[in-house]
Amino acid sequence: MKQNIFRGLGVALITPFTESGEVDYNALGNLVEYQISNGADFLCILATTSESPCLSKQEKLDIQHFIVNLVDRRVPIVIGCGGNNTYAIAEELRNGDFNGIDGILSVCPYYNKPTQEGLYQHFKTLACATELPVILYNVPGRTGINMTAETTLRLANDCENIVAIKEASGNLEQIDDILKNKPEGFAVLSGDDSLTFPMLAGGAEGVISVIGNALPKEFSQMISLEQEGKYEEAVKIHHSLTELYKLLFVDGNPAGVKAVLTEMGYIKNVLRLPLVPARETTVQKISQALQELKLQA
Repeated sequence: MKQNIFRGLGVALITPFTESGEVDYNALGNLVEYQISNGADFLCILATTSESPCLSKQEKLDIQHFIVNLVDRRVPIVIGCGGNNTYAIAEELRNGDFNGIDGILSVCPYYNKPTQEGLYQHFKTLACATELPVILYNVPGRTGINMTAETTLRLANDCENIVAIKEASGNLEQIDDILKNKPEGFAVLSGDDSLTFPMLAGGAEGVISVIGNALPKEFSQMISLEQEGKYEEAVKIHHSLTELYKLLFVDGNPAGVKAVLTEMGYIKNVLRLPLVPARETTVQKISQALQELKLQA
């Protein structure tokens, strides 16, 4: 049976920057401690939300080593390792530094638009290149291609170290098909904060979350309550966050969550081009939503 350790609240960690555009390690360290002490079950680093395409190779290594040393095995760490050049990623998996890393998150190849057979062969090649657990990442809104339930299930059955999928297709029928037919030990993780509640109700085991950067306590509490069968209490938290779910993505990710974290005093509201901060109108709505959450606390 597959061994999946990635359950509950996984946080898709942002990369904070200083006003001058350098990686802000003080802010990053504070964020990691804040998330671990408030319910994060695992961290997902150097993936889309981290602005990884805008980080240099050396910056990625420095961030990885910083987080691994800081976390010190308190929670599992997943690292983003994906792209549209199969053999280059496989080479990285074979020869890269994965000390202190507990799993790989690998996104569907983007831009190339492979067939379903191409997706299958791509991920099978990557799984064969590493002994680490692999989490598939299906996010057609970013990659331009949807990995079908049939392909996901084929990979789950054929590759022992493919242990989970982060599903961000938004297609609940497809997700339900995976949940219904998946092999034992294979996990489905939500890739959409707003769909986490219904996906958990259908059998998903957790989430890799954006909102968890800012509100790990609230979001992890919702997950725990739902997993305990306390649906009425869980849905209250879910509904209290629905406005923020929308605001986090209206100006793109991670612009929304960086605006939230700036309002909370954790980071400077700095992104790297081609990404820019959320619009002032969005920031005002975020500020109001946070104030309403405090009133409900």
